[in-house]
Amino acid sequence: MIKWAIIFLVLGLVCGAFGFTGAEGTFVTIAKFLFVLALIVFVVLLVLGLLAGRAVSDRL
Repeated sequence: MIKWAIIFLVLGLVCGAFGFTGAEGTFVTIAKFLFVLALIVFVVLLVLGLLAGRAVSDRL
């Protein structure tokens, strides 16, 4: 997901350099959304992993 966010960000920067401001705004907005979504997924999986690790260590 981060890969796609970087791709959309680069496309937005290239469009902005060539003067396509409408496309630039769209690409940058998509990149921001994907980045925030990736951060949320990362935090959720981190918390679940820590809870699962703690549950396994408690049983040992």
